[in-house]
Amino acid sequence: MRIVRQTVLVLALVAPLAAQTAKKAQPAAQPIVVYKTATCGCCTKWVDHLKAAGFAPTVHTLQTMDEAPVRKQIPAPLQSCHTATLEGYLVEGHVPADVIQKLLKEKPRVQGIAVPGMPAGSPGMESSQPEHYDVLAFDASGKTSVFAKR
Repeated sequence: MRIVRQTVLVLALVAPLAAQTAKKAQPAAQPIVVYKTATCGCCTKWVDHLKAAGFAPTVHTLQTMDEAPVRKQIPAPLQSCHTATLEGYLVEGHVPADVIQKLLKEKPRVQGIAVPGMPAGSPGMESSQPEHYDVLAFDASGKTSVFAKR
């Protein structure tokens, strides 16, 4: 009987520590700031895509995208329906979450990445007929290069 009580006591003391350790082992969600308009449903779907991938979006809903404080830093040919910022980078349009994670891991010397337009099959633009598209990296002068292919 004494062994049973000691075992129960040890488990009662160790269980909360194990639970705390498990909580600490989970990585914190990656903050990202998103600017979008209230009328854009695909932007909301893209934000949901980010949440499902472990990002923690702070969403600013605007009347027009021209109100986004970083909008002028996105070259006009790359502009889409929403803009995001994280860790000093700009993310424009329907960029897949895994490509954003690649950006953060590789830390290239670029201003940001973009998916111009709204390609069918990109996150937030789900389609039964997805298109191939490029995720472009861009610098402050507007020069682009292919960062990822989809």
